[in-house]
Amino acid sequence: MDAASRAVHSIVLEDPELDFAPLAPVRSQLVVFDFDWSLADQDTDRWVHEVLSPRLRIEFVQRKPTMQFTDMCAYLLEELHKEGHSRAALEDALRQMPIHPAMLRGVRWLHAQPTQTDFFLLSNSNEVYISTILAHHRLDAPPLFREIVTNPAHFEPSGLLRLRRRIAPDGPQHTCDVGCSANMCKGTPRTDPGDELDAYRARHADRGYERVVYVGDGGNDFCPVRRLGPQDVALVRRHRGLAKRILEEGPVRCQVRYWSGAWEAEQLLRALAASGA
Repeated sequence: MDAASRAVHSIVLEDPELDFAPLAPVRSQLVVFDFDWSLADQDTDRWVHEVLSPRLRIEFVQRKPTMQFTDMCAYLLEELHKEGHSRAALEDALRQMPIHPAMLRGVRWLHAQPTQTDFFLLSNSNEVYISTILAHHRLDAPPLFREIVTNPAHFEPSGLLRLRRRIAPDGPQHTCDVGCSANMCKGTPRTDPGDELDAYRARHADRGYERVVYVGDGGNDFCPVRRLGPQDVALVRRHRGLAKRILEEGPVRCQVRYWSGAWEAEQLLRALAASGA
């Protein structure tokens, strides 16, 4: 069984093959992080209901097959507010959501290295969830991420967390054919409202990135990973949707290294600068 198959089908989370070899040195690189189950060790949209309202966590499962995902999350936040959960309770639940210490060590170490490494967060979560969690783990001052692209959200005076799609349903839509959600396409190579990775690189062309590294887990991360070239790297979490899509719809052109736990991701992040600068 090859690495791509093991990443999907192995019942052993700790596969014996560990590939922490240093990567080729570069002068400038972009590290793109998904948030849920990638930087963080949980899923924000599910976590808040698991902590505050098991009833709504059950409804999440029931409604997911029939509603657009971001619209469903917005509806469930309205229901959470009707149950009487305050802004403070929601923020406290978010602060309890884990980012593994090894992941924190890895990103902080890489950010401090002499190799020019920029971090970009590209997530289907939302602004409030992400900013609250990053602040709790002190990744906001100084900011780890050069940019954060996610769904807009804000607290209303009543304490309701109002969530909207990044791409509004009544505006121009992306035309991605890779299977991205309607609210966001993370990487399609078109001048659409949703070509997030390509648009970021165009905005920061002066940074001269010689390598793009994508850290992700979900099926919606397949689109940007498919955009990467031979000089680029995907750090893919095993046993999740991205690994499955690479196995079934690949191959992809970039290098792929797999990880299960944050302790592995930390070593892979260290490999990005071990022979650089």
